[in-house]
Amino acid sequence: MEKIFSQDEIYRYSRHLMIPEVGLEGQRKLKESSMLLIGAGGLGSPAAYYLAAAGIGHIGLVDNDVVDVSNLQRQILHDTAHVGKLKAESGKDKLLAINPFIEVDAISTFFNADTAIEISRGYDIILDCTDNFATRYLINDLCVLTGKPEVYGAIYRFEGQISVFDAKIGPCYRCLFPNVPPPELSPSCSDTGVFGILPGVVGTMMATEAIKLALGIGTPLIGQFMIYDGLETSFHKVSFQKQAGCLVCGDNPTIHTLTDSAASCEDSSLYTLTPEDRITPEELHKKLQGNKSITLLDVRAPVELQISAIPGAINIPLERLPERMDELDRQKETVVFCRSGRRSARAVSLLKNAGFASVKNLTGGINAWISLFEPDTYRY
Repeated sequence: MEKIFSQDEIYRYSRHLMIPEVGLEGQRKLKESSMLLIGAGGLGSPAAYYLAAAGIGHIGLVDNDVVDVSNLQRQILHDTAHVGKLKAESGKDKLLAINPFIEVDAISTFFNADTAIEISRGYDIILDCTDNFATRYLINDLCVLTGKPEVYGAIYRFEGQISVFDAKIGPCYRCLFPNVPPPELSPSCSDTGVFGILPGVVGTMMATEAIKLALGIGTPLIGQFMIYDGLETSFHKVSFQKQAGCLVCGDNPTIHTLTDSAASCEDSSLYTLTPEDRITPEELHKKLQGNKSITLLDVRAPVELQISAIPGAINIPLERLPERMDELDRQKETVVFCRSGRRSARAVSLLKNAGFASVKNLTGGINAWISLFEPDTYRY
């Protein structure tokens, strides 16, 4: 066999080399493998760490976001010193520090239908480490149309999901979930929270599946949807099959090119409001000072009231709003707020469609209000 490892690499990977399913030949396969991680956040962090440590020869990190302090509770690829820096660049620094014998691409280009094919060119396996439905469908369609296997992961509070999609030999993501769900069913971590350790569990399992694919060992989660419950410490597998009517991998597919079916759940354009539908903290403060009769509606979860609140506000969580609208005066001016303005934008749309006469979204949410008028109160 051609000598492709240095002595330092042999020492580094020695615990792999002693496993019959890996050995020197398997380690060579890992070195020759290329994997693209779309998302360098909660899931991408542990997955990238372990893939780099395992010796995957070529790793790409796609993320156009920057490191925020609120990321550090779970996104272990980043640290305090890298706050404000691009996540892809921060991640590259960490991965090369772990393993200088690999190649890492930091890709800060926005991942969409126009850029996806070019970004993914040259990678064998795609890992979906994103946090929104629209990009998940885009990744799925990309993998089906280009014939690449996909390792999928998702997290929500204490629950994680893992699967492997390969349309050449099994079902794809659309076989299980045919269409992009509406925005109100697309919560993000910033809206709902996530148990900090959960991405570590799911992300390392994603890395496991990716390495199995690269080595050709074990039984990948193809046609299997695994659900992990962190509170109960339980795993549950659901089997599913390729669907003949699938829009992208079925017998008569209708999807032949990539399109951006919707904006990501982090994109406020999903809930575009007119200027008349918005009110700034300063404008609200002036109205309240003038004793104007206004209903303040807080659509955050009750647990968030432990952090901050606006006195006199009515708390109705967004998911309960459709069934509790009758508690509100439809003729009275209503100002809706949440943490940052995304959930409240959805609420404004719901209330307007239900016939409320005057509804406005508090720009920047309660965090913006606190910054201006209650600086001693916590922002989050």
